[in-house]
Amino acid sequence: MAILTWTPPPTAVPAAVTASWDTQQRPSYNPNAPRKLKPNPNLKPSPTVTLTTRTDPSVFDILKRPTQEVTPVKVDTDESYMGYERWLPTPPKVAKPRSVFNAATLAYIGDCIYELYARRHFLFPPLSIEEYNDRVTSVVRCEAQDALLQELLDDSFLSNDERNVLRWGKNISSSKTRTKKRAGAAVYNRASSLETLIGYLYLTNVNRLEKLMVKLGFSTGASTEMILKEVNGAKPVQ
Repeated sequence: MAILTWTPPPTAVPAAVTASWDTQQRPSYNPNAPRKLKPNPNLKPSPTVTLTTRTDPSVFDILKRPTQEVTPVKVDTDESYMGYERWLPTPPKVAKPRSVFNAATLAYIGDCIYELYARRHFLFPPLSIEEYNDRVTSVVRCEAQDALLQELLDDSFLSNDERNVLRWGKNISSSKTRTKKRAGAAVYNRASSLETLIGYLYLTNVNRLEKLMVKLGFSTGASTEMILKEVNGAKPVQ
């Protein structure tokens, strides 16, 4: 019978491990980074470009741009007023608009009437749609309406009743819009007061409205008379 003997394994000797840290940071290599190119002595420097400041024309200059003379059409007397053909839609018959409508409502319809005059003014000579839009947009902006309103006030054209309508329309409360933020609350409110007056005259006295729009510089019918003059500053509504 064989006798088996067991011999224990030798004791493991611990190995010593040495670690070191590199305290100096080195930039990592990026293969996609652009390489530094050597300057080309044959490359000519690009010319210096001078940018000019844009100066937009005033509303008075835009309204004074030449328009084509139109031969007036003879119409029946009953269908005209002030020697021009009746072209505005007939307003509703309201004896006292201020007792029926608020200022915002009159400014709402006045804005439409104002733009209709502006579009008609620039209808001749025929232009491209882009030029139409540029001209009309320039005079329907609240800054342009404010400048035209100051012309009326400086010339003492408005009656006391019409000035009261302006003060009434100036107090229209409205939410903050992009236009109001751009032009400022004062300019925006004065422009709204002009629209209120136009809406008021549309409902009460179309003949007076016609005179007002001619005074502002808009042609009516075949008229091409421009009676506006350039103003240097604007004054607030008194």
